[in-house]
Amino acid sequence: MVPKPFELPQYLHGFNSCIILCNSADIGLIGLAVMGQNLILNMNDHGFKVCAFNRTVSKVDHFLENEAKGTNIIGAHSVEELCAKLKRPRKVMLLVKAGPAVDAFIETLLPHLEPGDIIIDGGNSHFPDTTRRCEELEKKGILYVGSGVSGGEEGARYGPSLMPGGNPKAWPEIKSIFQAVSAKAPDGQPCCDWVGEGGAGHYVKMVHNGIEYGDMQLISEVYHIMKEGLGINNDQMADIFEEWNKEELDSFLIEITRDILRFKDEDGSSLLEKILDKAGQKGTGKWTAIDSLDRGIPVTLITEAVYSRCLSSLKDERTHASKILKGPTNVKFQGDQQNFIKQIGSALYASKIVSYAQGFMLMRQAAEDFGWNLNYSGIALMWRGGCIIRSRFLGQIKDAYNNNPKLENLLFDPFFQEAAAKAQDSWRTVVGTSATLGIPAPTLSCALSFYDGLRHERLPANMIQAQRDYFGAHTYERLDQPGKYVHTNWTGTGGNVSASTYQA
Repeated sequence: MVPKPFELPQYLHGFNSCIILCNSADIGLIGLAVMGQNLILNMNDHGFKVCAFNRTVSKVDHFLENEAKGTNIIGAHSVEELCAKLKRPRKVMLLVKAGPAVDAFIETLLPHLEPGDIIIDGGNSHFPDTTRRCEELEKKGILYVGSGVSGGEEGARYGPSLMPGGNPKAWPEIKSIFQAVSAKAPDGQPCCDWVGEGGAGHYVKMVHNGIEYGDMQLISEVYHIMKEGLGINNDQMADIFEEWNKEELDSFLIEITRDILRFKDEDGSSLLEKILDKAGQKGTGKWTAIDSLDRGIPVTLITEAVYSRCLSSLKDERTHASKILKGPTNVKFQGDQQNFIKQIGSALYASKIVSYAQGFMLMRQAAEDFGWNLNYSGIALMWRGGCIIRSRFLGQIKDAYNNNPKLENLLFDPFFQEAAAKAQDSWRTVVGTSATLGIPAPTLSCALSFYDGLRHERLPANMIQAQRDYFGAHTYERLDQPGKYVHTNWTGTGGNVSASTYQA
């Protein structure tokens, strides 16, 4: 029987009709915390129709009735309904807590997806998990993407830095959305491009977060030196950071530090001085440090930044130590304060260069280990806008890798060679002065130690090798016999049997 005009056949009545007729959304997003809500609104602003879902479905209705009111955003009250409302190939983005929650949502989604559909994890997942999920889902025909998202709440709303990696077949399908909603560099280029296969996107985000740890610790040490060593008040420091933000240190973190220093509590006093000095962490800096140890890459500054947060958390122990452990007595800064402030700025800049150099060293080694073809110039571009570590000198990093895509070390680029050389006298003065005054500057000093270690053709590791061979017969390589590993009977009584592996 031919149905009447505009009347659905009986077999299309009910829920199935919704499945067939409502698949109009460009992308679905699961997770309606602030980041998720802001990214949805950002996508809507750029003309994409988004379907929102949250495990607590009441949040969907609240979002649609408030923040999303008057937009083209639609909602779903189940994963099945969400998938039914998406255009093919379906694209579902997860902004949920990293770990088991991601796996749980993947399992919930799978029955409602078909080969060629795409799942995107925009959380801070550990890159091995992303690699595993890519491999598992590829066997089921599902394209998986793990994307770093940086920029916080404001970035999500108005333009984050996006670092997608995973199954490369997904990139042509999501590229227009990702590059439209991402931040734009000063030259208008989107701060988003394809990073690489497997866990490459989340790996790059992990290193980004590690550099973020380093930058924050460096700034906190500079604040400490000026406060305790020079007696400068917060308003004066805010003026210093404002000037720095007009020069080579121009960056998001310098900018917000200025604002924090100026912020007053309700009683008119500085809020900063009322905040407990125990730093929290979510683990991404620790992941970077652990991975650097696994790969044998000396990412010393980021690792020290992680340990500095750990030390800060020992508040009770530090309070006890402050009463019994002695430091310098009656030592005050002697010298030209204004000149020393300039030297502090130079030391901060040089240390930041080392931090980024170490981060790119780590990515270079990971790319070799995993067979990734990372575009380092592109990564610098992705970090130029939207993200927490965005700064002016990322433009120079981009140029460095454009000039030499196979650049072995960022410090070998002429611009950064000259910058480090120009800053080194100030750098040494600041590190030495902080030690004399008894003010800890762990990342400033370890950055300088790395720089000095790198520029030494010969280090005292020959002594370590001799010691290892003395007590453990681990052998050593002679300078006059390259490639030959030998053992010496150092005492005359130890015998000539050596360990089977040089790396023991």
